Amino acid sequence: MANPFYFLILTITIFISFPISISQPQTQAPPSPPPPLPPPPGVGSCNGIFLSYVYNLGYPVPPTLLPSDPLHQPYRFQSTVTILNNGLQELKSWKVFVGFQHNEFLVSASNAVLADGTSLPANVSNGTVFAGFPATDLKTAVETAGDWNQMSIQIQLVGTQFGVGAPDVPMPSTITLANDGYLCPPPTQQGNNVTNVCCTIDSTVTSNITLDEGFLPRQNGDLTIMYDVIRTYETDYLAQVTISNHNPLGRLDNWKLSWEWMRDEFIYTMRGAYPEVVDATDCIFGRQGEYYKDKDLSIILNCERRPTIIDLPPTKANDSNLGFIPFCCRNGTILPPSMDPSKSTSVFQMQVYKMPPDLNRTQLIPPQNWKINGTFNPDYQCGSPVRVSPSTFPDPSGLPSESTAIASWQVVCNITKSKEKRPKCCVSFSDFFNDTVIPCNPCACGCTTNPSNICSATAPAILLPAKALLVPFDNRTDFLVDEGYLKKKELPNPLPCGDNCGVSINWHILSDYKRGWSARITLFNWGETGFADWFTAVQLDRAGPGFESVYSFNGSALPGDNSTIFMWGLPGSNHLLAETDGAKPKKDPRLPGTQQTVISFTKKKTPGINVARGDGFPTKVLFNGEECSIPTILPINNGYRMGAATSVFSFLVAFVFLVFMQQ
Repeated sequence: MANPFYFLILTITIFISFPISISQPQTQAPPSPPPPLPPPPGVGSCNGIFLSYVYNLGYPVPPTLLPSDPLHQPYRFQSTVTILNNGLQELKSWKVFVGFQHNEFLVSASNAVLADGTSLPANVSNGTVFAGFPATDLKTAVETAGDWNQMSIQIQLVGTQFGVGAPDVPMPSTITLANDGYLCPPPTQQGNNVTNVCCTIDSTVTSNITLDEGFLPRQNGDLTIMYDVIRTYETDYLAQVTISNHNPLGRLDNWKLSWEWMRDEFIYTMRGAYPEVVDATDCIFGRQGEYYKDKDLSIILNCERRPTIIDLPPTKANDSNLGFIPFCCRNGTILPPSMDPSKSTSVFQMQVYKMPPDLNRTQLIPPQNWKINGTFNPDYQCGSPVRVSPSTFPDPSGLPSESTAIASWQVVCNITKSKEKRPKCCVSFSDFFNDTVIPCNPCACGCTTNPSNICSATAPAILLPAKALLVPFDNRTDFLVDEGYLKKKELPNPLPCGDNCGVSINWHILSDYKRGWSARITLFNWGETGFADWFTAVQLDRAGPGFESVYSFNGSALPGDNSTIFMWGLPGSNHLLAETDGAKPKKDPRLPGTQQTVISFTKKKTPGINVARGDGFPTKVLFNGEECSIPTILPINNGYRMGAATSVFSFLVAFVFLVFMQQ
């Protein structure tokens, strides 16, 4: 039989934890504190994870838009989210989703961080996931004798919402536990300012947390970051950070890694990487300078709350002060593991100093709100650090043994696609039975804002002769006029805008016969920066399984996906050069850096495909992990004109040969 004293203490604690207000005064001054309400019904009968969202109070904030524009009137809101473990199993690394729906802008949240790595204040209008910090786990009543402080957590939220004034209350659409292995029914509303839900363990899911270790399993992701503490002292510790790429089509160039210190830590020394900004000012004039009076703070590398870390160049790999860390010093390049496993990881170490009250060698708290990005790469969104089993490393002495990290956290980052983000590369289509090329879409990578460049972003792209692909877009119109190509065309006025892409790729169907077919892919770099260790991938939904061979690149079908062909440069030709001047700079247009190969396919494994009617054109093309813009129409034709094929092929091959001879 349950101890009545425990339920008495629990009831009193919840009773005083849910103050609310059921109205929003239309004045600028906050109202007097409302009287507390009794605990929400259902908490006593919940034998799982009890979640509650309580709206406490709110009032209008400037600017005053009432009554003319009530939908955009801002209001302050204060709410409390409660997570209570009433079950028999400890809740590791708790995460709670709150479905905000009133254009909320969150200013502060106690005892939690945003799980997607966003720092506060932040826009959470589409809902957000909270993760525990600094307390990440919730123990059970059984193992704590009903200690409320270890069983539960409360998140005090303060923010701004728009358009919901008295007597209405800005409640979220839902609240649910975001941890795997739990089932949460729809939440129940209690009055107009309380909603709660009881989440229970999914009996169909087998827990992979062992009682002996007590750690969550390591997760899979496109990119993982390990934060391993390998030495610890009373005032500081040595951390090793390992960035590992697991996506076969993902990569990073000139990576920049940042995080947020939550306890006034600072970076004293580093090996294998370096802060983008070296600055000890905040420490010298801050709390750190007051505490570490006898330490030389002038040699501190970085004291920013959110430092940005960059990789070192290869010349520093054997530097006795900065290098000698395996997998360091590659100018921030991390390749896909399918391309080169030895270059799919980047590692660095740093000495981190702590501040009171964390001056204990066992008090280890990882930084939060991790972010990573590159110069020509997909976007990554990183989760919160999760405590996992300690990492192991080969013994540095060379003995056949392993050393173990003192504590380890894993940060999982996944590739995200933003609707607002513009591509950085584009694709043009051509074939041997058509004498024109379908170029990249206008403004494929964004439009310029130069007022002297009058062009149409909506007009369809003009079909081009093949050799026009070798001319920069700014010179293309004059080139076509000189060639007499535009005299026979009805052109829009103004002409369509350029694609403004740094990298363009031409996919050309080279041949089509009874038992197979072939294509040629040509890469053009119109930018001022070359690409070392480049790669490209093409997805052919129907024809991909018939892939046979690539002749001038390394190439293979993507493991587990025979519709995608992965290609990269051979040794000695794995650098896509930048744009260069022509032979006569005053007269000739600039020339792009190029790479080209032919790809052969068999029809034996793809019966029924129609190459000429569209099956031979890719549905997705990527360059260095970045998805390219592709044309919306295909150069399909019922007739075959071999003369055009010969001229297009001969011209492009001759051009590429000439460029290689110049280099």
